[in-house]
Amino acid sequence: MDTYDYIIIGAGSAGCVLANRLTEDGRHSVCVLEAGPPDRHPYIHIPAGFMKLLDHKGLNWRYETQPSEWTGGRAIPVPRGKTLGGSSSINGNVYTRGNREDYNHWAQLGNRGWGFADVLPYFKRSEQRIGEADARYRGRDGALTVTDTDWTHHLCEAFIQGCESLGIPRNPDYNGAGQEGVTYTQRTIHNRRRVSAARAFLHPAMKRGNLNVVANAHATGLIFDGMRVTGVTYAKGGRGGPRHAITAAKEVILSGGVINSPQLLQLSGVGDPAQLADLGIAVRRALPAVGRNLRDHYAPRFTARVRNSDTINQRAQGLGLVPEVAKWLLGRPSVLGLQATMVYAFWRSDPDIANSDLQLTFMPASYVSGRQAVLDKFPGMSVASWQQRPESTGYVQAVTADPFDKPVIQPNYLEHETDRRVVLAGMKLARRILRSAPMAPYFDGEHFPGDHVRTDDELMEAAKARGTTTFHPMGTCRMGPATDGNTVVDDELRVKGIEGLRVVDASIMPNMPSANLNAAVIMIAEKASDMILGKVPPEPEIYDD
Repeated sequence: MDTYDYIIIGAGSAGCVLANRLTEDGRHSVCVLEAGPPDRHPYIHIPAGFMKLLDHKGLNWRYETQPSEWTGGRAIPVPRGKTLGGSSSINGNVYTRGNREDYNHWAQLGNRGWGFADVLPYFKRSEQRIGEADARYRGRDGALTVTDTDWTHHLCEAFIQGCESLGIPRNPDYNGAGQEGVTYTQRTIHNRRRVSAARAFLHPAMKRGNLNVVANAHATGLIFDGMRVTGVTYAKGGRGGPRHAITAAKEVILSGGVINSPQLLQLSGVGDPAQLADLGIAVRRALPAVGRNLRDHYAPRFTARVRNSDTINQRAQGLGLVPEVAKWLLGRPSVLGLQATMVYAFWRSDPDIANSDLQLTFMPASYVSGRQAVLDKFPGMSVASWQQRPESTGYVQAVTADPFDKPVIQPNYLEHETDRRVVLAGMKLARRILRSAPMAPYFDGEHFPGDHVRTDDELMEAAKARGTTTFHPMGTCRMGPATDGNTVVDDELRVKGIEGLRVVDASIMPNMPSANLNAAVIMIAEKASDMILGKVPPEPEIYDD
């Protein structure tokens, strides 16, 4: 068996950052196992290619949820990246950190060193912000390039003005001093190409002699010596491929993501004893919380027909696509270089609450059946809205002892009454913005759910019929203090009761950030790398705005 100081399972956003940080001083050997292939496919590097990757058989795990009451009995696709860079190689390229109170709440739950002042230096360390920014909050020297959009459309400005007409102010930087307001989105795109975690962190590190990245290597189990994890078994090339084992002199780091990390723990005997017994898996460590606390953002999407203007629907299909391809090849602004969302609005479902709890997105495009994979043929625009911090929780559970069988995924979308109330408020706000005076020259009628849908019950039926994930699952290996039996890892991300094993990915989040998750996952990995190497964390940065 080959031996390394550290083994990282998963080359997603967290795994890429860890691979870079743990090898940069040249003192430690690191092996990264990635179940998917290298990130060579052109759709990965063309930003708008994400629409082709949402259901790509070779680069996507292609998971789906179990049907539930508030999805109208539908199974919801759950795309997860299966290549170097993980989901950062197939996502919509949007950069969102969240609200400072998200992280203060993590600390209030007993997680030492996870308040906003503690994590801000790690957000800044990873970032190379290009554009206007407050140096107190933004980084200039990091590996992850964050830019402003270089392509604009008058519908976006009309939407922003529509928000302003309803009292939602413009915010010059939702990743700065405060999140609330309406703004153009920031994105991980530079020089017309996607900046995935693999491109930013992993590929530069692969030039070092102390890093070995093994693609097409599906982790099948953890190797134990008593209660210490000493290595990993994996299959090279898939279910029928040859089996290998490698050992870790220091630690194994599980960065498989919110679905794969809990599944591998369960397959290795770490989880709920009753569930493991049903699968015929011997219990190594009883941790009932493994796979629990799954949360995700669930979003219904309003679509409207557009008059007096073309939209992305015309520019990205048929003959209209030809000039856009030419512009992209020439390095000019093009729809091929766009992120998934052009405009964000962060606002409150109730004027009496202190923090925004709604996130709305706008695109001068519309999609067949509300899914961001196929554009409508007519000129259209869409507004999605979701509750930023959902209360509904679900689970991920292995269904067999075979590591190649997909687990059960049940987020229980909208199960909690608060979620339904906030989502309903978001739908009503989306409708008001679409019908605002600045949007009037372009609004040509509501396509979905339609003017005939008026009552709260009718709107909720529309949410059940068309709502979908916004691709932000988290929480299945929740972080918390030793006294909290509903958690899996401590505040240094060590799996409780097991030596030599940490989890570093979105699954450790104790509660949902008010954001897309990629920025926060990169921050978590930056912080974890210091913990693993025993480095003193940077001084907290406290600013009173």
